[in-house]
Amino acid sequence: MSGGTLSDVYQQARVSLFKVRDGLERLERLECSTSSSSSSPRDGTLSGSEITQSVKRDLGQLQKYSEELDQLWRLQLQKSQRDLWKRKVEQVLEEADSLRLGLEKYLGRQHRRQIEAQERADLFRRMNGDSAQVLQIFDDEQQAMRSLQRSSNMLEEAMAAGVAVLSKYSVQRDRLKSAQRKALDILTTVGLSNAVLRVIEKRHRIDKWISYTGMIVTIVVVIAVWMWVR
Repeated sequence: MSGGTLSDVYQQARVSLFKVRDGLERLERLECSTSSSSSSPRDGTLSGSEITQSVKRDLGQLQKYSEELDQLWRLQLQKSQRDLWKRKVEQVLEEADSLRLGLEKYLGRQHRRQIEAQERADLFRRMNGDSAQVLQIFDDEQQAMRSLQRSSNMLEEAMAAGVAVLSKYSVQRDRLKSAQRKALDILTTVGLSNAVLRVIEKRHRIDKWISYTGMIVTIVVVIAVWMWVR
């Protein structure tokens, strides 16, 4: 701790808040006015990196004052004074957090711009060194996209055909079951023998397995088409 009174530390914290806020505003103005990250500042003007270092130092000092304030306000004996200083200290802490977040966002934008500038420089260097190779890469990517689209269309058509076949098998199965029920009703009514009924039931089982086999074959064909178009 610095050894100062609560009021003294509070005033020092407010000064640090002003410095950090002013530094961030200067960084934002510089960010808007600078055409590229490699531009040099005018004579007598601090560069972005110099301002950033200054803001970081002031923010570190503000953090120390905030921690000291958070300890000192609790030592107030009068409850009314503790409540008043608690609100003031919380306001300082909130402003410090907001400024720290603002600096982190600025540094994040700077980092992204540096990466983008490096990527552009690498791209220009590759294009200047072998522009034909770059164009070939672009052509290959476009052809790959067109091939992928054609494969996707073929797969969708195969899936649609498979669904249609399965739907037809389902309809046919329902019709066979309905026909079986009607036939059983008629045969039961006329009193046919159990042997005839067993023959009909056996035929129905055979038809059911034929339907299941057809559905399985259809699914296998759809999967094979899908694997082929990949």
